[in-house]
Amino acid sequence: MEEAIEAANDIASEHLEIVTKDAFEVMTKIRNAGAIFIGEYASEPLGDYFAGPNHVLPTNGTAKFFSPLSVDDFIKKSSIISYSREALEPVYKDIVQFAECEKLTAHANSIRVRFEKE
Repeated sequence: MEEAIEAANDIASEHLEIVTKDAFEVMTKIRNAGAIFIGEYASEPLGDYFAGPNHVLPTNGTAKFFSPLSVDDFIKKSSIISYSREALEPVYKDIVQFAECEKLTAHANSIRVRFEKE
């Protein structure tokens, strides 16, 4: 069973049907699948046409790094970052170094200038 689970994760299929004695336990070990169908009565057409999840799934092994299309794909989001001087101080030199390694001088300077008086 562990080899089958490993193979399923390596294949990262668009659809994966799990028909085993402990299907829900096996499901918890699946990391890469577009849609997972559990039990002998949950087949691919059920999910594609009736059960509710959408039919836009990652194909050709892309389930290793993509998820099925969802409402989240249509929502605009922003990252929000807030740091205090005390939180930034212990790491600012590392950030400057990363920026300099990437030859992003303005990025490095935008951090460095905050601590020039030291």
